[in-house]
Amino acid sequence: MGIVNCNPATAGEGGFKQWDGTGMSQEDFMNKDECIILDPYDNVIGHCSKKASHVFSPLAPRGILHRAFSVFLFDSEGRLMLQKRADDKVTFRSVWTNTCCSHPLHGYNPTEVDTPDDVKKGSPMGVMRAAVRKLDQELGIPPPSVDVKRFKFLTRLHYWAADVRTHGPKAPWGEHEIDYILFYQLKEGEELKYKANPEEVDDVKWVTKKELVDLLNDTTAKDKDGSELLWSPWFRIIVQRFLAPLWWEDLNTTLTTDRFVDGKIHRFDCTKEHFGGAGNAQAWLSVLPEDKKSTTAEAYKEESS
Repeated sequence: MGIVNCNPATAGEGGFKQWDGTGMSQEDFMNKDECIILDPYDNVIGHCSKKASHVFSPLAPRGILHRAFSVFLFDSEGRLMLQKRADDKVTFRSVWTNTCCSHPLHGYNPTEVDTPDDVKKGSPMGVMRAAVRKLDQELGIPPPSVDVKRFKFLTRLHYWAADVRTHGPKAPWGEHEIDYILFYQLKEGEELKYKANPEEVDDVKWVTKKELVDLLNDTTAKDKDGSELLWSPWFRIIVQRFLAPLWWEDLNTTLTTDRFVDGKIHRFDCTKEHFGGAGNAQAWLSVLPEDKKSTTAEAYKEESS
């Protein structure tokens, strides 16, 4: 397959810039930032604007597959920091999700593009650098306070979802990602300074595993303003399949051993409420042949027992 570049304006760039979002709006980011485009096996095949990557259409019912990361930041007591995405966000606005979800980008120095060897070694530094950048930009967490070497890279998740909750049944926006899962825990006595960027984050809270599971299962739960409590589609499935039954069951083991480091790409469709969109996308990853799928939580437990 040839190299993909769906933003001709960036053709030929040398890629020696440092990222700077000063004075930029959400629309600016959508046009400026270049996502890393992938084949289904997480091989880099090009780059494309964030906007073009997330457009769902009849020609691209699930947008363009790109690389992402999800940070799960825990305090020393094992509570997880959640964020509520801002109402200004173009996609999946006003939903609660994990600490930080975003994309490593093409064209910056130091690079945020990882190779298959980086993944095999369990140290995708490009994704980790991107995580430090976004923790600063979204939550105001100073980069020097985040030790990139303390990230624990667990696995990769391939999913898609149309943003029909925000934009209606024919939503022109959605997500289609191979998501790198990064855990990070504060040490005892370590203070985390943060100040949420209101253009990115509406609210922040810390939860125990029980509190989170109870909130997800409570269909009558309301947000602070009395509105329906909404969750990002990827986060809900991550919690149900991986976080609650596996990774958070014994957080110390997850962070200090390689029990859940598997080198795999776990694939799943999000729930049916996120099917559709402008390309009328339907079940796909869930109906792949068995040899193309990855393990569920139950199979995971059997493998590690």
